[in-house]
Amino acid sequence: MAQTTLSVRMDTELKHQLDALCADVGMTTSTAVNLFAKAFVRERRLPFEVIASDAFYSEANMDHLRRSARQMEEGRTVTKTMDELEKLADG
Repeated sequence: MAQTTLSVRMDTELKHQLDALCADVGMTTSTAVNLFAKAFVRERRLPFEVIASDAFYSEANMDHLRRSARQMEEGRTVTKTMDELEKLADG
């Protein structure tokens, strides 16, 4: 298969972090980029979720908040003061 070169502009620190992570898992950065490209082409979509909003509003966090609110509404919560919590932590 013929090979070509792809040039990408990237923040220097991000590139260093990417190189280190790739090395940690036993691959080159080039291999990682090729894996991404193959998955993108195969799936015809980004192979990961892109979230443009604040992480606070992520679906996982919103589910957690809904569960917590439901527990409060059902009276399944315990209220402690900081003093009480510190006493529990000290044992």
